[in-house]
Amino acid sequence: MFRKTHIKLTLLNSLVLIILIAILGSIIYFYTESRLYLDVNRSLVDSIQHFQQRSPDDMDDPSIVPQGPKFIRRDPRIMTLIWDQNHQLITDQTRDSQLFQDYEKKIRPKKLNSLEDVSVGNFSYRYIAFEVDTDIGKVTVQFIRNVNSEKELLNRLFLIIIIGCGVGIILAVGSGYFLAGRALVPIKNAWQKQQQFVSDASHELRTPLAVIQAKTELLFRSPQATVQDKIHDISTISNESRRLSKLVANLLTLARSDSNQLEMNKQVFRLDGLLQEIVRDYEEIALYQEKSLTLDAPEPVTFVADKERIHQLIVILLDNALKYTGEGGKIQLSCHQSHSSIFLKVEDNGIGIPEQDIPKIFDRFFQSDKARTKAEGTGLGLSIAKWIIEKHHGKTRVQSKLGEGTAIEMIFPRAQKN
Repeated sequence: MFRKTHIKLTLLNSLVLIILIAILGSIIYFYTESRLYLDVNRSLVDSIQHFQQRSPDDMDDPSIVPQGPKFIRRDPRIMTLIWDQNHQLITDQTRDSQLFQDYEKKIRPKKLNSLEDVSVGNFSYRYIAFEVDTDIGKVTVQFIRNVNSEKELLNRLFLIIIIGCGVGIILAVGSGYFLAGRALVPIKNAWQKQQQFVSDASHELRTPLAVIQAKTELLFRSPQATVQDKIHDISTISNESRRLSKLVANLLTLARSDSNQLEMNKQVFRLDGLLQEIVRDYEEIALYQEKSLTLDAPEPVTFVADKERIHQLIVILLDNALKYTGEGGKIQLSCHQSHSSIFLKVEDNGIGIPEQDIPKIFDRFFQSDKARTKAEGTGLGLSIAKWIIEKHHGKTRVQSKLGEGTAIEMIFPRAQKN
């Protein structure tokens, strides 16, 4: 499943990198070309300007060389060719025309008033040509300059860019494969967690359903029996139904939290007052189990949070503390505040948690060694607690030792964000 996705991502990443390499190579090549030919183009254009601005006085200037019917100022690197109306090279000129006598067809200007390139033998030239009216009629003046050195440099640069692009493509494919693998890591982890979640949820749902089905079939086998005769089976069905209902509610909460369908309704309330209400409700349960439940809230603590979710958080932690604390045990709730934080703590002297299990206790469906206790659970409560804490931008510290107890402390910022 992930292999095809990996290949597709590799191709996509490689294509993006190859396009970037090609764009970069093109920019380097064309920028270098423009800089190399800048002086060539300027000298050719300047030759035209000098020609058009000439005057009779220029005849006394040593840089003026007679060229046929006119006098033309020229750069030593630039050769001048003059063509008659029949597009024939005028031969009564200097050696410039003699160099190209055998290549008239190739060197003859095809376009006027624009920079053009031409190759003659093993040489490369750039020229510009324009028409001029003279005493002997209309002629075409062609200024031409050798660009062999510029061409060779560009050819070397082009070869280097091609080799660089080839190496870059190989590296791009390798990088694309690596980046695709890295991009798939969180997807694979999420997929595995989802698969594990579905598997664990199916297992947890199947257990109470199997018990309910078995006990129901036993009831059907004794249609004449009274409720009192089957009170044990009926009680088991009731207990498993409640457990199933709680499990489904927890699963729904986690599913909706994953999809961000649950919003926090934050408001101002007294955290110490909420703790007093919870202690009052659970005090009798603790006494019935021969355990003590106390509250340490020495000062009023005003909290901006979702009161219902904070209540759910405390109940989850308190329920765990009662579940894993034996007879005669002590459970304490406490809260206090500093200038910037609110501290909430649930502490017990129960069986404790193995050190290696502490980082996992907030994972879904995780339960520590059940052999140490008869307590049963689904392993979802602390996952919901973690979600509530994170939604309130809080942090958690867990301290626990086997046989000594567990303390879970939550630290919330006083200035809450939505």
